[in-house]
Amino acid sequence: MRRVLIVGAGQSGLQLGLCLLAEGYDVTIMSARTPDEIRNGWVMSTQAMFGQALRTERAYGLQLWEEQVPPIEAVHLSVSAPPGERVLSALGRLDEPASSTDQRIKMAAWLELFEDRGGTVHYQGVTTGDLDGLTRLGRYDLTIVAAGKAELVSVFDRDPVRSTFTAPQRGLAVAYVHGMRRDPAYQGRKVEINVVPGLGELFVIPALTRTGDCDILFWEAVPDTPLDLWKERLDPAEHLKLTVDLIRQYTPWIYDRCAEVELTDARATLSGRYTPTVRRPAAVLPSGGLVFGMADVVVSNDPITGQGSNTAAKCAAAYLGAILARGDQPFDRAWMEQTFEQFWARVGEPVTAWTNLMLRPLPAHVQRILSAAAQNEQVARRFANGFSDPADFQHWFLDPHRAGSYLASVGA
Repeated sequence: MRRVLIVGAGQSGLQLGLCLLAEGYDVTIMSARTPDEIRNGWVMSTQAMFGQALRTERAYGLQLWEEQVPPIEAVHLSVSAPPGERVLSALGRLDEPASSTDQRIKMAAWLELFEDRGGTVHYQGVTTGDLDGLTRLGRYDLTIVAAGKAELVSVFDRDPVRSTFTAPQRGLAVAYVHGMRRDPAYQGRKVEINVVPGLGELFVIPALTRTGDCDILFWEAVPDTPLDLWKERLDPAEHLKLTVDLIRQYTPWIYDRCAEVELTDARATLSGRYTPTVRRPAAVLPSGGLVFGMADVVVSNDPITGQGSNTAAKCAAAYLGAILARGDQPFDRAWMEQTFEQFWARVGEPVTAWTNLMLRPLPAHVQRILSAAAQNEQVARRFANGFSDPADFQHWFLDPHRAGSYLASVGA
């Protein structure tokens, strides 16, 4: 029986670990926190998972909240012009429902499920020195690092060709709230993207949290603009007040529905910033041990396109397939690099190209697409479903000539 060590207990690490257990592997996961510590901790993310990624969970029976989580049926894009006037509105329906489950619920339950199914968990933080010692012992056939926000990321070299940015592109501020009213113009649940050109974006995501259905209010602020007000962590009440004040000023059509919101719990806020980076997938530790990076350890994009959890789930599925296909052969560096390159070509590169485009001032052809989406349901639907399959964007959205051909073909 092949033995696998996974350092990190997030979307990718736990999904891969649970799937490998089901396939008969001996799997150990190292988690810095216990299930109770995760469940009762601060919110960790703004996940909105779309059809393709959700399918990777369903394949192994990991969609534990399907009957509880509010199904997301559409993506609604709005663009603001000062002073807070909506000048564009495009709603595209999803072919498959999306959903958002608070990772405090999800990761805590998956950790417990992993142990119930016979996996081994060590609850401890792991330093680079610890990782070096673990690989030196030679107990595992494969060691995977899936802790994308920890010190361990530093053992993986930045890929300068694939890493476009050298500084954070957005300041991030999240609040989980109760009390938000539905849009009277659309009673279904939707992910809402509200663009304030030159300043940032406001996302509204229906979700399931510890206290039931909620909404996630998520500001992405262009650094050093009037929206960039979370450079230091604020008291949760102050964080929410600032969130709502900015909504009133810049996206008043959203404020009409959230004037009476309140935080879902005492730890329902999150803020920070990081530099989007692509790293090389294999790292050699000081003692010669080889480790394999996955998900946001090696492809860390800004959340402006909502692809963090989606990419992590797809990475777990891709690595699972490669591990199973490897059989009894060694998990050497060449295999790691080949496995990553296949994932990069199918998932990582399309997501990164799309995300990097959306972080900049939108080029003329994208502005034409979004204007067309406001008038043409077919264009709006294709844009919305790109959140599930970002690889589709290379065929029409990213290239001005292909965009023009596509718009002409649908009479937009």
